[in-house]
Amino acid sequence: MRVICVAGARPNYMKVKPVMDALEERGAQVILVHTGQHYDPAMSDVFFADLCIRRPDYFLGAGSGTHAVQTCRVMTAFEPLAAELAPDVVVVVGDVNSTLACALVTAKLGAPLAHVEAGLRSRDRSMPEEINRLVTDRVSDYLFAPSADAVANLRAEGYGQEQIHLVGNVMVDTLLANASRAAAGGTLARLGLRPGQYGLVTVHRPANVDDPAVLGALLPALAEISRSCPLVLPAHPRAAGRLHSAGLPAGVRIIPPAGYLDFIALEASARLVLTDSGGVQEETTVLGVPCLTLRDSTERPITLTEGTNQLVGRDPDRIVKAALEVLAAPPPRPGNPALWDGQAGQRIAAALVAGHDARSQRVASLPERRSGSATSRSSTHRSPAVGLLPESIEETLR
Repeated sequence: MRVICVAGARPNYMKVKPVMDALEERGAQVILVHTGQHYDPAMSDVFFADLCIRRPDYFLGAGSGTHAVQTCRVMTAFEPLAAELAPDVVVVVGDVNSTLACALVTAKLGAPLAHVEAGLRSRDRSMPEEINRLVTDRVSDYLFAPSADAVANLRAEGYGQEQIHLVGNVMVDTLLANASRAAAGGTLARLGLRPGQYGLVTVHRPANVDDPAVLGALLPALAEISRSCPLVLPAHPRAAGRLHSAGLPAGVRIIPPAGYLDFIALEASARLVLTDSGGVQEETTVLGVPCLTLRDSTERPITLTEGTNQLVGRDPDRIVKAALEVLAAPPPRPGNPALWDGQAGQRIAAALVAGHDARSQRVASLPERRSGSATSRSSTHRSPAVGLLPESIEETLR
């Protein structure tokens, strides 16, 4: 069984690792393709090292660009490679541009496609990630959902029951596998921090950092919070320069970008976290750290209902009020959503191997054809788990 696993950006690495490991344990030939969407060492190499991910088999070198340019570069580089490798299945994870690009290529080549983190919906189509999720799910054969709400979304959108697999959260697999390593790494000591005596801030979404008015309103809120709890904010030099130019408060300390293990150590020992990241909402839920999400919507509502997360939007008064309430209350207990138990990668691998075996048996049972007869590749190679597909992608986006 030959499997292509695609990773291209920082959020992908933590998600693809447990799937790769579980597939290789089952004897699959796993080919790792790095699209190069994130290529800076601080956004790529350090994560491969921290997570002990082997070197990619192929690096596509897509680089940065507009959404259209980046997606196009990944598609034109991945298409000939996928056609040459002729995989039994392609696995894409998350919702970045590389996910969408490789999903479209795979679907048009007729190979089975698996989407890890299927069914997440923010219902905010101003977010590029939401468009990527919708389209990727629509062309996928295997929909690996991390939570019951994601399953409900997929059922409501008309997908076949045989496509949908509730498997748990692969990011939690990686978190649980590395939490002790992160705790033993001495991160807090190197930065002069004490457990529970600081807050952690992460902001990266364009809606928060590219709009001077929004950023200008956010910083006074951070200043007010920092009077009660000093804040640390990992940032690249360019982002740090933008924050300083906007008037970074004295109580907010910029630190260099953190690798995976350092960031988990910072997260686990923080008194609270303020973020606009999706994955951080999940990690704080498992770690039992209060999380204030600086957005008006989330594609991970289970972190609100069963976790430690609150949506506070971008209104400064609301942010400060929520933070002060968190600081005045005892730390919450860790959340425990169903199947967030460190075994999601194993469930995904088991489903993929079972699907491949079923396809192989079906092909073996077909009447023998003459060598010159035309056989559609998709008729024998496509996953049995294909549900309702629309006439066009535009139908999904209407």
